[in-house]
Amino acid sequence: MKFDEFYQQLTDQLNQVTTGSDGIGQEAAVYLRAATSNLFKKLDIVSKEEFEAQKAVLARSREKINHLEQKMEQLKQLLDSEK
Repeated sequence: MKFDEFYQQLTDQLNQVTTGSDGIGQEAAVYLRAATSNLFKKLDIVSKEEFEAQKAVLARSREKINHLEQKMEQLKQLLDSEK
């Protein structure tokens, strides 16, 4: 289950509990929502967009590293052939 789907499902369930029960006041509903939001912030979860962005950066970095490794190998061969 994706994080967004999980969060939406949890939010929907909290809304059902707080609106369907006269025993839970508006203040308690606000507290529950705030506590849930704080919990997710503490979990240090990244969004899919952030993850995809970092994945793209990593792919570009890997590409550059591979290119530099090839260049180094070419230079090494050139130096070895001049000896």
